[in-house]
Amino acid sequence: MSVAASTAVGGRTIAADGVLTLVVCGIAKSGSNIRSLTLTDPSGAPLPAYIPGSHLVVEAGGRRNAYSLTGDGTNPSEYEISVLRVPDGSGGSRWLHDELDFGDELRVLAPRSAFPPVARAAKHLLIAGGIGITPILSHLHAARRWGRNVQVLYTHRPDDAAHVDEVAALSGGNIEVFTARAAFMERLQVVLREQPIGTHLYVCGPAALIDHVCESAQASGWPASRVHSERFGIDALDPGDPFLVRLTESDRTVAVPSGVSMLDALEADGVSIPNLCRQGVCGECRIPLSGGTAIHRDLYLSDTEKTAADAVMPCVSRAADGDILEVPL
Repeated sequence: MSVAASTAVGGRTIAADGVLTLVVCGIAKSGSNIRSLTLTDPSGAPLPAYIPGSHLVVEAGGRRNAYSLTGDGTNPSEYEISVLRVPDGSGGSRWLHDELDFGDELRVLAPRSAFPPVARAAKHLLIAGGIGITPILSHLHAARRWGRNVQVLYTHRPDDAAHVDEVAALSGGNIEVFTARAAFMERLQVVLREQPIGTHLYVCGPAALIDHVCESAQASGWPASRVHSERFGIDALDPGDPFLVRLTESDRTVAVPSGVSMLDALEADGVSIPNLCRQGVCGECRIPLSGGTAIHRDLYLSDTEKTAADAVMPCVSRAADGDILEVPL
């Protein structure tokens, strides 16, 4: 049996691989399919601070999934996440719902930011669908701390509301809640047109919602620089066509079959690549791309970075039209 090295920081033990071991100190139900967890250090030590909109990568039942932090990231003594049960998912959410209990330990990676608020924005328009309210809640904690002007639109299924009372309190009551899609979409068009100059828009939720909000904002004249989104993870992807990856430094070629990720194929061939979420979200597995055309299916690289064609996320992306991708490995 091997034992990983560890180090103590501020009274908190952190493994050499950056993993924190936390304990479940609170469990609450929020909606019929949402479970909220409060995590703390077993010794009571303070936890690493985080930027609003950050997420935790949680080891859940042998899998690693990313969940947005919902609390105030300034000097936190505990972390809070809310988990939607996804019956047809990879199993991580079911494990967190069915197997995890009060007092159990969880291994997590320190918070990472992917959806921060713009501090200099004149106003923050926050739009959420379903469990997408979780990073919005973190934004609202920061907004209250710094006295920022906020407005919230929240749409959800009738039996899956989450944190509505808390959002209402943090936003000073400036929240509109919808359970009917048509009513939300109608109100969205009005709200997008009436915002003052300098407003930034943030949206999180199902892919269809995010796409609709972003397209509506563009049609209403919003510049892309003022529209920010975060998706839960890559949507279900088609298996894709088989392709080849040429490793230019080791002079090898690796075949990537249909239905197998480039990351899995490289690992199976003995190539070690750092990775976390394996969903195209966290950016950990990013590798340089030196040749070939990639189909970028990740949610991490910006449009500019994708156009530059000098990097690829092997956990989800593939080669275009049977092309051969070249990477300096």
